[in-house]
Amino acid sequence: MRLLRLAVGSEPCVLCYHAVTDGWDDELAVRPAAFESQIRAALRSGYRPAGLEDVVAGARRSLHVTFDDAFANIRHSLDLLVSLGVPATVFACSDLAEDGRALGVGDLGGSRAAPAGEGATMTWSELRELAEQGIDVGSHTRSHPHLPDVTDDDLRRELVDSRARIEDELGRPCRYLAYPFGDHDARVCDAARAAGYRAAFAQASRMERANPYAFQRVSVYRSDSPWRVTLKMSRIGRMGAALKLRRD
Repeated sequence: MRLLRLAVGSEPCVLCYHAVTDGWDDELAVRPAAFESQIRAALRSGYRPAGLEDVVAGARRSLHVTFDDAFANIRHSLDLLVSLGVPATVFACSDLAEDGRALGVGDLGGSRAAPAGEGATMTWSELRELAEQGIDVGSHTRSHPHLPDVTDDDLRRELVDSRARIEDELGRPCRYLAYPFGDHDARVCDAARAAGYRAAFAQASRMERANPYAFQRVSVYRSDSPWRVTLKMSRIGRMGAALKLRRD
């Protein structure tokens, strides 16, 4: 415990998960027991649950949990967060929410296709239930492209149309965006700002830490040990991730 407290800096921390399940042996799929252990450890170490608005504003030691892709298998993990009083945001692709369609392995960057049922994403009906439960739903674009590679017109459609569709379906503001794969550049960040988002979330970011349109998150994977997650969440771990990107 003392080691955990020493690792916590004063900066906010946003955790980034994808799937949470025992049934998919892929780096993107964290085991439920590991997820619960990681969240409880973060709370014991001194992080304070906070909404994204406070996190983006720089609230000290604030903690928020995000899920990219809106996999249906995260539902029990969201229930756990609600019981612990930890705010969460689910970033959904608006085109997939029509029928809960799964993303392909290439679309995800994962190495193994999800077994039957594990790759399903949440439908609009399921996302409405989350919103009514107090869980924020943000945009993960329309179709999950590598945003730096698309044309200006397609970039605008991916960001503007997805936000408008989410707001129309859920009857709530869609204030935040998560970049697919964490991929972004200056043009993409400018487009996110122009599309009306308050902030946009990357993973590790090579851009300036104060840029709310390249907000750095801590990505958690299936093979991460408890110690590795603690290190990733620390100031040193996050600085190291950003420095590695600058060298690549």
